[in-house]
Amino acid sequence: MDKIIKLRVKKEIDRVNELKVLKLKGTLITKGYTEIIHIEDENKDFYLNTFATSPEQKKDAENYVLEFISTNNLNDTISLISTPKK
Repeated sequence: MDKIIKLRVKKEIDRVNELKVLKLKGTLITKGYTEIIHIEDENKDFYLNTFATSPEQKKDAENYVLEFISTNNLNDTISLISTPKK
């Protein structure tokens, strides 16, 4: 069964950070963590981006996202939302 990863992405961001967010999403796909990322409004300030990945890749995908956020100084733009373990 696939595992879901959720990202909270700020709606109002500058062009530089917007390109970084797009790069993150693109690399999640090209690295094979997912094939599609679903985007929906969470509220007036944030989007909720979700994608499914295999159980074997979930931790690697989460680590990649966290490292990307830190390396690209996106701490105020993107956050990884923890999902409860089942």
